[in-house]
Amino acid sequence: MNEPQHDLPDPGPVRTEVPVSRATGIEVKSIDWVPLSERTGTPSSLFPLWFMSNANLTTLATGMVGVAMGANFLVSLLAIVLGVCVGTVFTSFHSAQGPQLGLPQMIQSRAQFGYRGVAIVCLVVVASIVGFNIFNQLLAGQVLTATTGVDAGAGWYVLITALALTLAIIGYHWIHRVQKWLTWLFLATFGVFSVVALFALPLPAADFSLGEFDGPAFLVQFAAAAAYALGWAPYVSDYSRYLPPQTSPRKALFYTSSGVIVGAGWLMILGAFVASLFADADPVQAITAAADAIVPGAGAVLLWSALPALITVITINIYAASLELITVADSFRSVRPTRFARIVACSIIGLGGLLGAAFSTGEFLDSFGSFLVVLLYVLVPWTSVNLVDYYFVRRGRYAVAEMFRPQGIYGSWGWRGITAYVIGIAAMIPFVVATWFTGPIAAAMGGIDIALFVGLAASAVAYVLLARGLDLDAERRLAREEAEAMGVRSVSFGAERG
Repeated sequence: MNEPQHDLPDPGPVRTEVPVSRATGIEVKSIDWVPLSERTGTPSSLFPLWFMSNANLTTLATGMVGVAMGANFLVSLLAIVLGVCVGTVFTSFHSAQGPQLGLPQMIQSRAQFGYRGVAIVCLVVVASIVGFNIFNQLLAGQVLTATTGVDAGAGWYVLITALALTLAIIGYHWIHRVQKWLTWLFLATFGVFSVVALFALPLPAADFSLGEFDGPAFLVQFAAAAAYALGWAPYVSDYSRYLPPQTSPRKALFYTSSGVIVGAGWLMILGAFVASLFADADPVQAITAAADAIVPGAGAVLLWSALPALITVITINIYAASLELITVADSFRSVRPTRFARIVACSIIGLGGLLGAAFSTGEFLDSFGSFLVVLLYVLVPWTSVNLVDYYFVRRGRYAVAEMFRPQGIYGSWGWRGITAYVIGIAAMIPFVVATWFTGPIAAAMGGIDIALFVGLAASAVAYVLLARGLDLDAERRLAREEAEAMGVRSVSFGAERG
C-alpha cells in the first residue's frame, strides 16, 4: 500500500504539496496538517463560533426535555447549568489541541486508536452528527412552515441543505466569519426577547420550588445538557486548527468554554422557561407563543431571526462530519486531501441529513432526548481516552507525520485505545438509565444515572495502565525531528512556539 501524500512535516521520502489555502476563497484543505504559514486568527474568534453553534432552536429544545418529563423550571435550570458545565469541560480541552497540532480531531485520535482503528470512533461520530442534523432540519422546516404558511415538506429540507452545504464547502474561514456576524443578530433579537420575557411572562411560584424535586426528570435533563455540550468534542479542534501554534491553550480553553456555556446555557434555560409557560407545545410553537404574548406578531419575527443559526449549525456539522468521513476512507485507502474530496464528503453528509429529515417520524422531544442520552454514553469513553493520552500520557508530544502512515509508529489498530474504549462502554452498562433499559445497579440506586462518571473513570484508568507499555522515547525523538523541520521550539502542550 502506498504512503498517503499530505502537506505536513514529513521526514519520509514521499511528500506532495497541495495548493495553499486562502482565507478569502474556498478552503482547499481537508484532513491534512495546516502549515505554520497558513495559521491565522486569534483565540477570541472561538467565542462567537461556539456561542452561535449553541444559540439555536435545537439547543432550546434540549432545555425543554426536563419540563416535558414533569420537572419544574428551577429543577430544570439546575440540571441544565450543571450538565452544560460538565460537558463543556471536556469539549474545551479538546479545542486547545487544535492550535498545538494543526490537525482535525480524529486524525489526532489515530495516536490512541490506530491508523485504521480510529474509523470505529469516526463512524460513531458521523452517525451522531447526521442525527443532530436531522433534528436541526426538522426544526428549520417547522420554522419556515410557521412563518410562511406554506407546508413545502421535503422542499424546505432541500433549501436548508443547499444553503448549509454551500457554506460548508466554502469552509473554515467563512464559517467563522458568518458565526461572528450572526452573534450580533442573535443578541439584537433573542437577547432583547429573553430580558423582556423574564418580566412580562412571570412563572408561577411553584416553578421556583424544590419541594417536589423530580429526580428522574432532573437526571434526564442533566444527561441531555451534558451530552449536548459534549457532542462538540469529537470535532471542536477542527475549528481551532488554523490558529497559530503560539495560541495560549488557556485562552483557547476560555473562549471555547465560555462560548458553549453561554450559548447552550442561555438557550436551554430559555427552553425550560417557555416549556413551563406553554405545556405540550413543541419548540417552535412555544417560542412563538411566548413572543406573541409580549407583542402580537413578534413570534414570526423571532423565528425568522432564529433560522440563520439553525442553518449554520447544520453547516458546522456537515463540515466536521466530512472530515470524519474522509478519515474513515483514508484509514483503508489513501485519500488525497484535496478540496474535491471535502466537497464530495460534505455532499454525502448533507444528503444523509436531508433524507433522514424527509423520512423521519415520531415525537420530536421524545426522540431527541433519547438520542442525546445514547450520544453521551458512546462519546464519554472516547473523550476520556483522548484527553488522558494528550494531557497525561504523551503530554502533547506527537509525531504528526506518523499519523498519516498505515505502518507508522501508531500502528493500524491501536489496541490500547480500543480496549480502553470498550472497557468504558462495558463499565457503564450496569449504571445506564434510558427509556428502553435500566442497568441493575442504577435500578438498585433508585434510577440514579452515574454512567457518565463511571465511563470516564473506567476508560481513563484502563488507558493509563495499558499505555505503560508505549515506547514514548522513540516517539518523542520523531516529534523533535518534526519540530525542528517546522521551526517549532517545543512540542509539549502549553509551550510557546517560535
